[in-house]
Amino acid sequence: MDLVKFFHMNGGVGEASYSSNSGLQRMGIMKTRRVIEEAVSNLCLSNIKYPKTLVMADLGCSLGPNTLLVGSMVINAVAKTSQEMGLNPPEVQINLNDLPTNDFNTIFCALQERGKKLSTEKVSDVHSPPSCYFTGVPGSYFGRLFPTESLNFVHSSYSLQWLSQLPELEEINKGNIYLASTTPESISKAYYEQFQADFFQFLRCRSEEMMVGGRMVLTLAGRTTEDPRGEESYYLWRPLAMALQEMVSEGLVDEAKFDTFNLPQFTASPTEIMKLVEIEGSFSIDHVEIFDVNWENWKTNKHDNDASQVIETDDNDVGHAVAKSIRAGIETLVANHFGEDILEDVFMRYAKFLTQRKSKKEDQTLVSVTVSLIRKG
Repeated sequence: MDLVKFFHMNGGVGEASYSSNSGLQRMGIMKTRRVIEEAVSNLCLSNIKYPKTLVMADLGCSLGPNTLLVGSMVINAVAKTSQEMGLNPPEVQINLNDLPTNDFNTIFCALQERGKKLSTEKVSDVHSPPSCYFTGVPGSYFGRLFPTESLNFVHSSYSLQWLSQLPELEEINKGNIYLASTTPESISKAYYEQFQADFFQFLRCRSEEMMVGGRMVLTLAGRTTEDPRGEESYYLWRPLAMALQEMVSEGLVDEAKFDTFNLPQFTASPTEIMKLVEIEGSFSIDHVEIFDVNWENWKTNKHDNDASQVIETDDNDVGHAVAKSIRAGIETLVANHFGEDILEDVFMRYAKFLTQRKSKKEDQTLVSVTVSLIRKG
């Protein structure tokens, strides 16, 4: 499975787009706001010579209001810190990275329309807001993307749980599409080894691209338990597996196709992440936290002239909303394996099973892990 060739979030700004269905991820980003702004502020304060330009990379930026939201946080932190120090703010260069199949055109159109407002958002009390420049950088963050020692700050949100490729599996993960209690140990081991190799490669590449003392904030879908096959990792995917199983029983999906469909994702624990950071050795750990994003607090994004504004709406069908969000993220994976013909049916069934889960008042939280790192000298 060559993910680089086809994997991307749904483009555009329509009803099925990632732009319109990224509320869950947005909630997670908002919970990391303090960590992001503190990292940027400390970066500015720690420099003996105040930087003239702060160069940032947002890796796995995707598209939509979340992309502009992170940039807004960085600009805000730079402006506030500069004002507190009585200095003119540095210029800010924000490099937006994702795979080549990402819908960069939608991002560029949004930047053209909203860039001026983004640069001054929430810094009206600052006389000299920073000048900000955006660049699109297509490519995999598991390889080199930027010149040596060119980055001051790196951010990535809900991207690094995705593997560079599906690991080679010696056994069939019968009845599952991800790690579950019935998953053979060999499959669980293969998933972890792939995540370990990918995460090491990511850290090594960033260590070469970042300046000494640079900061990096990473947020990943994760878990609190040490067992990757626990229900906490699988409960969001179990209803999708149930939808596919139902279609197999009705003769709508080939059973062999179902048995060979596995998601290229690994939800790591804080312990695993910290251990890998320490083994790789290029970064020191400044801060780690784990938090939940609850489906009940679902918020939808309504697009107006302000890309970073969230308008809260009542949505009684949380299961349907979550299904749309997940579809916006993995539709290309499902279509590549099963074909496009099943998409409407399988995600309709997925929404049904998610709604049933909600009605039973089962756990409706998604675990996230945020780690703030400093590039060692």
